[in-house]
Amino acid sequence: MATPAVETTQVAIVGGGPAGLMLSHLLHVAGIESTVVDNRTRLDIERTARAGILEADSVRLLTESGVSDRVLREGERHDGISLRFDGRHHPVDFRELVDASVWLYPQTDVFVDLAARRGSDGGDVRFGVTDTRLLDPTGDRPGIAFTDAGGDAREVRARVVIGADGSHSMCRQAIPEQQRRQFTRKYPFAWFGILCEAPPSYPELVYTNSPRGFALISQRTPTVQRMYFECDPDEDVDAWSEDRIWSELQARVAGEDGFELNEGPITDKAVLRFRSSVCEPMRFGNLLLAGDAAHTVPPTGAKGLNLALADVRVLAEVLEQALRTNDDAALDAYGPRAQARVWAAQHFSYWMTSMLHTVPGGTAFDRGRQLGELRSVVGSRAGSTYLAEGYTGWPRDT
Repeated sequence: MATPAVETTQVAIVGGGPAGLMLSHLLHVAGIESTVVDNRTRLDIERTARAGILEADSVRLLTESGVSDRVLREGERHDGISLRFDGRHHPVDFRELVDASVWLYPQTDVFVDLAARRGSDGGDVRFGVTDTRLLDPTGDRPGIAFTDAGGDAREVRARVVIGADGSHSMCRQAIPEQQRRQFTRKYPFAWFGILCEAPPSYPELVYTNSPRGFALISQRTPTVQRMYFECDPDEDVDAWSEDRIWSELQARVAGEDGFELNEGPITDKAVLRFRSSVCEPMRFGNLLLAGDAAHTVPPTGAKGLNLALADVRVLAEVLEQALRTNDDAALDAYGPRAQARVWAAQHFSYWMTSMLHTVPGGTAFDRGRQLGELRSVVGSRAGSTYLAEGYTGWPRDT
């Protein structure tokens, strides 16, 4: 095996998705060097269709840090959602309740903006690497070894290594089991998701609790929509024809108000499994975790990408302090600050999920209790405000 070429940087980042690239960008703004590696190609990431609801703080992070203002020009601001149950819409007006909004802006576009900015700034981002290994995470000069896209062996040594490498994180596994606490909840249902060519069916996102199960009517563009319905995690995608899919979605949103979905050709369909997980600690020596490498949430509350961006905002501040003062003890602040928001988001996502989905084997009592909760939320300003606060995002260090 060829001896790898050894390079140095201040921060080595494993994972070139939105979390890794945003951290690299924030460090660049602070005058701190970083190297980012990812085993996916840039095109692979761009082609991965991911939904995206951005909290106001996430939008501010993109725009005020100088990544791009495209989210303001091409994203769609949403001032509320609709909770649909009892056969009709129950709007929740975020602007009126908490004077905040969210933006519909796909995660893919967030990645495109970040990748373009790192490119224009001359950022050291290497896609398509293989055989990535973590080196000496508890040592003074931790690093990563990998084979680059051209087939050459490389080694990058740094002061700190960041694991932003997703829910199947190699970096997380580097923390010894006896020192790693993993909190997990698996859900007995999944989402059957589609993309279709059709105009929007409703001005805002529609979260539906029906006797047949949950459905989410989301949006993508003025001509492409994304919709989901609750299904078994082992559902066979190929068993669902377009007619069957539309029949099921229409049945779940049907009600006394006559609401119907705008239908069109279905261009993509897939089953999305999900779970809740939290890894503690988020620091192991000079290795720190961010985003899905440290935690995942069900998509119901639209928290995943926003949590990742909140992580790296805090992490960039902590890294700058540690590197400027040459004091690694400053890194200890990262986990507690980030995890306060992580657990708040876990609760909110679990609450939204349990309130809207039908648990297999649920009883008539369970159904009645769910409806009672939904009626309490929309019938109380305090209840609606709690939902609006959680959905649009809490104060920065919550």
